[in-house]
Amino acid sequence: MTENRHAALGIHGAAADGSQPHHAPHRAPILKRAKWTGAIVIGLLLAGAVVTMVMRASHADALEKSNSELARQFVTTVNASTAKSSEPLTLPGTLQGIIESPIYARSSGYVLRWKADIGSRVNKGDVLAEIDTPEVDQQLSQAVAARQQAASSLELAKSSAERWEALRKKDAVTAQELNERSSAYTQAQANLAAADANVRRLQKTEEFKRVLAPFSGVITSRTVDVGDLIDAGNGGAGRALFRLAQVDPLRVYVYVPQAYAQRIKAGDSVIVTQAELAGKQFKGTVARTAGAIDAATRTLQLEINLPNHDNALLAGAYVQVELPISGSSNALLVPQNVILFRAEGTRVATVGADGKVKLQTVLLGHDLGNKLEILNGITVADKLVVNPADSLADGDVVSVQQPAAAQAKGAATAAAPATAAKAAP
Repeated sequence: MTENRHAALGIHGAAADGSQPHHAPHRAPILKRAKWTGAIVIGLLLAGAVVTMVMRASHADALEKSNSELARQFVTTVNASTAKSSEPLTLPGTLQGIIESPIYARSSGYVLRWKADIGSRVNKGDVLAEIDTPEVDQQLSQAVAARQQAASSLELAKSSAERWEALRKKDAVTAQELNERSSAYTQAQANLAAADANVRRLQKTEEFKRVLAPFSGVITSRTVDVGDLIDAGNGGAGRALFRLAQVDPLRVYVYVPQAYAQRIKAGDSVIVTQAELAGKQFKGTVARTAGAIDAATRTLQLEINLPNHDNALLAGAYVQVELPISGSSNALLVPQNVILFRAEGTRVATVGADGKVKLQTVLLGHDLGNKLEILNGITVADKLVVNPADSLADGDVVSVQQPAAAQAKGAATAAAPATAAKAAP
């Protein structure tokens, strides 16, 4: 192709001297723009790398904080309280009537009628039931006839003895014969006395046809009905007709552990509560103690008298009895759920101002039911961990969390001034 052709097509050929031709002037801006574009892309990539590194570092810090928060234990704490001079010991008991007695028949026969049912309040001497006793009636008639025979024999023996005594004065009979008549008279007197005793016995048995209440109270059980065959007494096939209880006052038997036996005495006042009668308390008095520890249970039996004028309490009910126990002067009281039992001994977990846990060895005193006496090892200022985990160890960092009740109380206290300010004109 000729130079003219190249010129026509705009193609610059090599110079005559062999040097390369100069670039065209319009390509310089393109190269400049390419350089700026490359710089911008590199800058963006560098900025993205920096942002990515910053975000990763931020996420790592957040993850570390989250893990540390999750690893931190939240605990609830309480403070020990000083033992009072008298702390209550709560024990279970069962109410009983001050007098409870089964009523048996004293005379055998058939139930003719009964006049008191369960729940009936009766007075001393009231008729509870009547018994038909045909055998006893016949025995009484026989005894009366035998008594008449004995009385007739006595009259004959008396007259014979008097006649023989008169004949002896005339020396008409021997002394032996007089002694025989006198002996027959004495025997007749004894026979009459025996007949009289038998009649009185059967008359008393006849009186037992009417079953009477031995004391005033409430019928708590009736086990017979009209027509039932009754055997006298409580042995063999005998059975109780009724059960009678005097429910004012009531009686409670409580069994106190040996550890507290020396700290309770007759005359102490007690408080009796029943779950079904919420908010009500009944005051009683320790009437007497057994005076000896039961070797089988290692407990001391107490008898408590409890007034029941309004009949609010029922015999046989399950109750809780609070007994006053004299506490140790230097003892502190803590809930039972702060104690840790370790191989090193009995301990409690305390939380310091820096939030670190320290396990303290303590010496236990008496068990007061829902509280324990601590004789040494802690002070009232120590914060004790409630329900400590078995894995809790010295030096663990924990966060103290207030109980829900305390938080609600604090919120209510904070809301009260705001409400008052809003209500103010």
